[in-house]
Amino acid sequence: MTSGDPTAPPPARPAPDVEPASDVRGRVARLRAIRELAERGQDEKATAAQRAKGKLTARERIALLLDEGSFHEVEPLRRHRATGFGLEDKRPYTDGVVTGWGTVHGATVFVYAHDFRIFGGALGEAHAEKIHRIMDRAIAAGAPLVSLNDGAGARIQEGVTALAGYGGIFTRNARASGVIPQISVMLGPCAGGAAYSPALTDFVFMVRETSQMFITGPDVVRTVTGEQVTHNGLGGADVHAERSGVAHFAYDDEPTCLDEVRYLLSLLPQNNRDTAPAAPSEDPADRRCEALLDLVPADGSRPYDMRRVIDEIVDEGEFLEVHEGWATNVIVALARLGGQVVGIVANQPQALAGVLDIDASDKAARFVQLCDAFNIPLVTLVDVPGFLPGVDQEHNGIIRHGAKLLYAYCNATVPRISLVLRKAYGGAYIVMDSRSVGADLSYAWPTNEIAVMGAEGAADVIFRRRIRAADDPEAMRRQMVKEYKAELMHPYYAAERGLLDDVIDPVDTRRVLIESLRMLRTKHADLAARKHGNPPH
Repeated sequence: MTSGDPTAPPPARPAPDVEPASDVRGRVARLRAIRELAERGQDEKATAAQRAKGKLTARERIALLLDEGSFHEVEPLRRHRATGFGLEDKRPYTDGVVTGWGTVHGATVFVYAHDFRIFGGALGEAHAEKIHRIMDRAIAAGAPLVSLNDGAGARIQEGVTALAGYGGIFTRNARASGVIPQISVMLGPCAGGAAYSPALTDFVFMVRETSQMFITGPDVVRTVTGEQVTHNGLGGADVHAERSGVAHFAYDDEPTCLDEVRYLLSLLPQNNRDTAPAAPSEDPADRRCEALLDLVPADGSRPYDMRRVIDEIVDEGEFLEVHEGWATNVIVALARLGGQVVGIVANQPQALAGVLDIDASDKAARFVQLCDAFNIPLVTLVDVPGFLPGVDQEHNGIIRHGAKLLYAYCNATVPRISLVLRKAYGGAYIVMDSRSVGADLSYAWPTNEIAVMGAEGAADVIFRRRIRAADDPEAMRRQMVKEYKAELMHPYYAAERGLLDDVIDPVDTRRVLIESLRMLRTKHADLAARKHGNPPH
């Protein structure tokens, strides 16, 4: 008989997971049994294997992320429709991804979580459609989206439809960028094209030992280049948090990681039309910061830890540093001043003397853009000797990368306050949100030195002939350095010429910043109409 023969028996279908029933009570009981099966998972061995790796299940992760009892799941009964290639008898509920919404600290958050127990979390057509729908709902509702990633990439058995599913995710990531906060939490492997979705989001969290991200895995690398590398050595949490800059945060275990995601969400607005949630603070707005007098040496060549300055200024000394392990010569962090969330960009004299280089410029530029997109005021703490000199920096495009930071600040319309603590030399001074690129208020401590370059270098250029002709060149050089400092680098030179709004006592820093932020809270800026800018890359 042929398949078109009307007398041929219908093809056999797999037995239902739960027997059907005819009456209402029976059908309700069947529904409950199906939902329990969907929530529990159909393979106890897979659950045991997940736990053996030290990993939680998708629903356990969601329970840690969201407020207790707040999760509303959607499409828990979804199944794939693919047949053949061994899938016809494997049609588990959820199709390997749990989607829905709940609350974090009472605010709505949308979430999807790959279930590695089902097809290794691989993405197929139904799986992708569930993610597309929850992303669309997050954008429409104007609420953050958190993805809990633990998947093996595209589902090979479904071919090109799986690849198309990724395209739909990437498109939505791009459309949501700057509209709602997007957070990717890496809790397992993420390889190939799947790694591009996290790269398109605002923040990437990783867990050491259990999560990896790479475009081509160790086997491909070994085949193509002959290099031997482990999964963690190629794309582990510390690699991306300290070397590539792909990950913003890295933690030792899943509960700590998810708790930090909750903390981050408490500092972010729901969307680009909202403001970050304020929080009452018992830290007095007019608290004097006496410790600052000893934390920052007057000698510009002596290093200090800028984190201690931030700790002294912000509410309760609490801040969330972003990209802590990457490009450590600049610090970017979220904190509160007077209960209001602010973004802090600061040079770090402990690392490379706080110079700007390629990675530091990229790191700061993206953070400035993030804060501007989500209405978070910017406070810039300046102690910068310039851009890092060197052949590698020039050949790898320090001009292009430094311009990214300049572009980001010039475009930012949120309230912007800059404070020069000590050095502010050359183009790096301009780039670090100086008055000339649009800072609303510019302050400095009386230890500031704002100039084209350091006094020693300036004297060597300006007085080169006089120094060479002197009977004692070194004595003449010291004299010229002293004169240059006295005439052009004294703490009030920039203020006298209207390039600073005030020179302030360091102990008043917290009060001045909070009062300035209050004044700027209603700031409004009109921009020229355009489709979008063309930033340097």
